[in-house]
Amino acid sequence: MTPKRRCECGCGKEVVGKRTKRFATRSCQIKARPVLEPLTSNTHLLIPDTQCKEGVPDIHLEWINQYIRDRYEGKALTVVHLGDHWDMPSLSSYDRGKGAMEGRRYKTDVAAGNAGFAKLGAGLEWAGLRKVVLMGNHEERIVRAVESDIQLEGIIGLEQLDTLDWERHDFLEPVDIDGMIYAHYFYQPMTGRPYSGENIELRLKQIGHSFVMGHQQGLRIGMRYVNGRQQLGVVAGSCYLHDEEYKGPQANAHWRGIIILNNVEAGAADLITVSLEYLCRRYEGVRLEDLRT
Repeated sequence: MTPKRRCECGCGKEVVGKRTKRFATRSCQIKARPVLEPLTSNTHLLIPDTQCKEGVPDIHLEWINQYIRDRYEGKALTVVHLGDHWDMPSLSSYDRGKGAMEGRRYKTDVAAGNAGFAKLGAGLEWAGLRKVVLMGNHEERIVRAVESDIQLEGIIGLEQLDTLDWERHDFLEPVDIDGMIYAHYFYQPMTGRPYSGENIELRLKQIGHSFVMGHQQGLRIGMRYVNGRQQLGVVAGSCYLHDEEYKGPQANAHWRGIIILNNVEAGAADLITVSLEYLCRRYEGVRLEDLRT
């Protein structure tokens, strides 16, 4: 009969038969292994479109800020905001002449976005932290307003958007970080229209390299291998709590949250999603639907 002995670690479990030199259960052997740093420590935390404006909740920006500090303070990390933080409804060309424009004010839009960005960026200051913010098509509304009415030059401008000490990039400027290419969206060179549709694998093929973009609500993830190397495509354009009226009562049900890319190298990465539902439960102790009612 095979003798039974107790695990050396003191957990009290019985170990049957011959094991390793450290007479222990397999689970205890694994727990005893040292935690090693990955070969590449390139970690990117992505914040999709936050679309701040007056009258909508922005407490989720505090959750994101706290999550970043809880998980990564003092560690190497790149935070990338994908754009459309300032919603700028007062400059919406779609609503011009409609009743929805009643009461909208430029200064109010800027102030709401600045307040939200201050909550998002509070205390994010340590060595090894890189903070990048992209300008989206909603921020670009300011540029287009000046181009259409030169009298607004010097009165309104992107310089009024307070991005704190974050590294800012112009609308549609591609930003290469560890081989992952970021832009608010990618567009067809012949037409200037953004790539769209549900087929993310096709979009990967059209763009031709690993990419991350915002702009389009929800979450779409695609992956393919070219010459043995991974290409990753991510479309994530919603990180806000409110519903958009223009989408109607049936089209606001989509994923909202932040994304973490681990081991980013040469366009390859391991992806983790962190929903606003999770952050709400973690920092408020309630379901998101209970908070919103």
